[in-house]
Amino acid sequence: MINCVIIDDEPLAREGLANYVREVDFLQLTGTCENPIALMKLLDEHPVDLIFLDIQMPKMNGIDFLKIVQNPPMVIITTAYPSYALEGFQLNVLDYLLKPVTFDRFFKSANKAKDYHRLLTQSAQSGIQKEEPDADYFFIKCGNKYEKIYFDDIMYVEGMQNYVSIYTVKGKYMTLLNLKNLEQNLDSRAFIRVHKSYIVSISKIEGLEGNEIFIQTHRISISRNYREQVIAQVVECKLWDKIKLS
Repeated sequence: MINCVIIDDEPLAREGLANYVREVDFLQLTGTCENPIALMKLLDEHPVDLIFLDIQMPKMNGIDFLKIVQNPPMVIITTAYPSYALEGFQLNVLDYLLKPVTFDRFFKSANKAKDYHRLLTQSAQSGIQKEEPDADYFFIKCGNKYEKIYFDDIMYVEGMQNYVSIYTVKGKYMTLLNLKNLEQNLDSRAFIRVHKSYIVSISKIEGLEGNEIFIQTHRISISRNYREQVIAQVVECKLWDKIKLS
């Protein structure tokens, strides 16, 4: 069961979503709030897995709330304003529902939350065992299949909202994972973050030019925030030049 709350300053909007929640057997409505200030108090009092969050609200809007809250639950944006979609996904929201929300669209979004919640639960119970030094592989769920991924086969990882695509020498695998959580389970001596959306295997890097890394036929962008660290960790420690060789 997924415990959820609805945050919206419009009473009719809250009631409409609440009726949708009651129709879905795996959702449990914990409460409703008029604004994020009231939500913060509710989060302290009750376990919450999922927030249906409006954006335009008095006192504090939904985007500002996401920017300041630490480790928020799953979030599905519900708003009449499509212009916030990009910013919302950059803050790792699970989905973005435009009002008026149909039940069909709501149900698809709820099922996405169900799949992600199941994955989080499985990860908490088993997880990728980084502390085992002899574990040279892990499993991920791709659709209905569990795929075995060897660390040595990984070329790079791309994060997309709450999904990641793992590019290996054998192929591409997509799974429901958070890029930040995946990074915490990778050896920092073997993998490096080069962009908010990319982690690469250092040993697979074949070259760098400008703001791009070359791995086989792939070109991965290096963001300005990570460039200095990438050059220091990947290039400078292995750079042969006239000064070092003299």
